[in-house]
Amino acid sequence: MSQPSNPSSRIVILTALESELDAADAPPNVEVVYCGVGKVNAALHTAQRILAGKPELVINFGTAGKIDPLHDGLLEVAAVVQRDMMAMPLAPRGVTPLVSETEQPTRLESGYPGVVCGTGDSFVTAIDDWLLQQKIDLVDMELFAIARVCRHFGVPWRAFKFITDGADDDSASDWQDKVHLGAELFWRHLPLVIGR
Repeated sequence: MSQPSNPSSRIVILTALESELDAADAPPNVEVVYCGVGKVNAALHTAQRILAGKPELVINFGTAGKIDPLHDGLLEVAAVVQRDMMAMPLAPRGVTPLVSETEQPTRLESGYPGVVCGTGDSFVTAIDDWLLQQKIDLVDMELFAIARVCRHFGVPWRAFKFITDGADDDSASDWQDKVHLGAELFWRHLPLVIGR
């Protein structure tokens, strides 16, 4: 995991692993921060980077498993929910208990069109009914934490996920085979996102 290297960068890309994205390919004034896997690591590194110097935009790039079988390739995320907040009976699944919706929204919106992501600290190898009922398109392990920290500090965020697997029995091997394949698509798309 990396420490913030350029607090003056106006664009920060947070990604879990070096195998997902090579920082050496980043354009000038775009910083790549490796946060590690999971919501705790993602929240820690997002907060650390924002406190080091507030960027104009945080972008999360990463891999994802697809819940909707029609999705493939690189997708932009419009909204994210917590798929593993399970504090029943204190609150329904996906809802943080004992806080208001204003304080802790259950759904965080990027402000851009795209798919719905469900974030959790588990690697999904089977699709459950809740994911389908919530119309979740894909699953990851970091985005909700990144978006929540960005909202707290008033920093805009966007997210792009590359589909590596079908969230099924073959997910682990499929992810390992494809984890590196989304980087080229993301770097090609980035100029459209940041206006360069």
